[in-house]
Amino acid sequence: MNQISKPYIIWFSEIGMDDVPIVGGKNASLGEMTRHLTKEGISVPDGFATTADAYWEFIHSNKLEPAIENVITAYQNGEVELKEAGRTLRQMFLKSTFPTPLAEGIQEAYKILSKKYQNGTPKLSEDFSVNVAVRSSATAEDLPHASFAGQQETYLNVNGPDDLMNACKNCFASLFTDRAITYREKMGFDHMKVALSIGVQKMVRPDESCSGVMFTVDTETGFPKAIVITGSWGLGETVVKGTVNPDQFYVFKPHLNNLDYKPIIEKSLGSKEVKMIYASEKGKNTAVVPTDITERDKFVLSDDEILTLARWGLTIENHYQKAMDIEWVKEDETQKLYILQARPETVHSTLENGLFKSYKLKPGKHNILVKGVSIGSSISTGKAKVIRDATDLKGIDENTILVTEMTEPDWVPAMKRASGIVTDFGGRTCHAAIVSRELSIPAVVGTGNATKTLKDGQEITLSSAEGDAGYVYEGQLEFDIYETDLSDLPDPKTNVMLNLATPESAFKWWKLPVKGIGLARMEFIISNHIKIHPMALVHPDRIDNEEEFRKIRKLTAGYSDLKQYFVDRLASGISKIAASQYPKPVIVRTSDFKTNEYAGLIGGQHFEPHEENPMLGWRGASRYYSEGYREGFELECRALKKVREEIGLDNVIVMIPFCRTLNEAEKVLNVMADNELKRGEKGLQIYMMCEIPSNYILANQFAKLFDGFSIGSNDLTQLILGVDRDSSEMAHLFSENDEAVKTAIREVIERVHEADTPVGFCGQAPSDNPEYAAFLVKCGIDSISVVPDSVIDVIQKVKDAETSSKEDLEYQIT
Repeated sequence: MNQISKPYIIWFSEIGMDDVPIVGGKNASLGEMTRHLTKEGISVPDGFATTADAYWEFIHSNKLEPAIENVITAYQNGEVELKEAGRTLRQMFLKSTFPTPLAEGIQEAYKILSKKYQNGTPKLSEDFSVNVAVRSSATAEDLPHASFAGQQETYLNVNGPDDLMNACKNCFASLFTDRAITYREKMGFDHMKVALSIGVQKMVRPDESCSGVMFTVDTETGFPKAIVITGSWGLGETVVKGTVNPDQFYVFKPHLNNLDYKPIIEKSLGSKEVKMIYASEKGKNTAVVPTDITERDKFVLSDDEILTLARWGLTIENHYQKAMDIEWVKEDETQKLYILQARPETVHSTLENGLFKSYKLKPGKHNILVKGVSIGSSISTGKAKVIRDATDLKGIDENTILVTEMTEPDWVPAMKRASGIVTDFGGRTCHAAIVSRELSIPAVVGTGNATKTLKDGQEITLSSAEGDAGYVYEGQLEFDIYETDLSDLPDPKTNVMLNLATPESAFKWWKLPVKGIGLARMEFIISNHIKIHPMALVHPDRIDNEEEFRKIRKLTAGYSDLKQYFVDRLASGISKIAASQYPKPVIVRTSDFKTNEYAGLIGGQHFEPHEENPMLGWRGASRYYSEGYREGFELECRALKKVREEIGLDNVIVMIPFCRTLNEAEKVLNVMADNELKRGEKGLQIYMMCEIPSNYILANQFAKLFDGFSIGSNDLTQLILGVDRDSSEMAHLFSENDEAVKTAIREVIERVHEADTPVGFCGQAPSDNPEYAAFLVKCGIDSISVVPDSVIDVIQKVKDAETSSKEDLEYQIT
């Protein structure tokens, strides 16, 4: 480095996290990665930073201190509004000049950086100028309790000394954007003790490739075993600002460094309507252009690239010893991945781990107006206010739900007053998502049509408490809030487990002190995530309905092998559920649709017979070895094998439903073995549902064929009592408390235990009536699986039952 630049210029390779007071959090982190993590294979574009001394020299040489203090004081005293104060302060900077030593230092360092990146060969041309990104880094930013994300400006595709100096001056001025002033006021930072460092970093060009954001923790739930990557074509500003709905990838962190596994647990294709590229027009650094259909229908990253980024994310997290928020990019020319920034995640890392809060709408008719991606896990009500531009931001209060295409950083002062945010565009890592999390208000982003559907003043309810999907409902609906200190809960000997219907909600419940998942229903994943009858994917030639065929082609876009679509989607759904509890057991029940339900899937009517009584018809185990469905069951087996052996989630236990006879059990086990799912190999356990009188009568013989039992009380009750569980006319007779049903349950547990086989209960009874848990405890049940909302009550009831005297327990059950 040229001597003239000191003490104002310092290279990334010379700084680290100890230098936050000198170069701010953003630049200190870039230096930390350049110095330490490039040695571990992580690519970081080189660059340099101006120091806090450079900022103060700029202030002193232009005699700005008194004027800044006067404007700030006037704003704090209410004498001037925020907008006027910010504009006045920024103009002070823009009208000032750089002191000569600082200007010469910046330009000398820029010349050295340009030579380094001159097509890889230094000193070919004296006037060569590398394109750079000019980033603002406040000396109080990216602290563990304050992200300062988006508070100051970044300027992309800056080229040449004049353009660079102009961008640097604008960076200094951006220390006093309206949002930055508001944020420092909120966080209690003294405006006159925060300096700004400028980072000048070699620009990585992704016009024809991609960029995005990565979090080393699930952004919505704080689930620590997942890495979330979002990406889109072009520069990453479209992802950060929420201009696009990006691709999204979930990676299972514990298996990242095991090269035997490929732990990608979810891939979601975003619409990616536009991209930001370098501008060719003079005076403009970037431009936003539409993407073509090929780009929209293709993932921006290959599986290998997803895993490379995720491994880098894990390395960065381990180095910093905290969850991280990371920006990445893929270069056009070299197709090489780079890390551009890394800062601490500031939402979930600061929450109290012991406190668990959940929200639930009260039962009733709920009319969905729009649907998108849920941000947060709460519910709010209020009146919609559609925001077209900043002039619409007046009058927002705690009864306002802000509705817009996408939010802007300057809107933060207004956003903090709102009770919720709804956007047309954006994904989990866009500006609206980041800000809403930090402000602890719910949001639904990427709806596509909220600004067209919702009207000013319309009363609405925003729910981000229902898993991955977020909903906006008509009217101000009533809801309940449940708050529990999990550290106060007892730990019963009987395992309390979860019943989960869909993958979307799996991560939401990871903090609950359960012993795994006792029932995950495969058919819910098929109906909600695949939507196509498996046999329609095996034999698409049999689909003679043109509209159905178009739906199949649209859903399977990008797949030449339609069967692989089913396998990948099903494996993804199972993986998300299994990952949420790993390494605790997760029992996945193979599909148990009835024929009328299968017929409702796309293409289903071509493969399903009409049955007068589907409840007692072609369902469960009887389908798996039959000619009419065997090929479909093979796809289920392939998905399960992928989950256990490719992704590495070997905590998955497979459970067979509605197995009527011993001969049928052997047929199903043989079909599974033919599909490389053999009981006992590679640790595979296979359970069976106990829900038919024959299962109860021959329990000890079934126990020799399976590794465990799970009692399904709904079907068992209807078949013992001869009552259709779906009949409203017969509802008064349907009861798991009937003595005949209880006798069957009691005797099943005894017989299965005689065979030294575990038995659990996954029926609805303990969820609806926690007192039922006392009966099961008395019978010696090994596990009780209930819906998430019932877990807290059931844990307490189970513990009470375990500690009660025999007489007290008899009284409770009676």
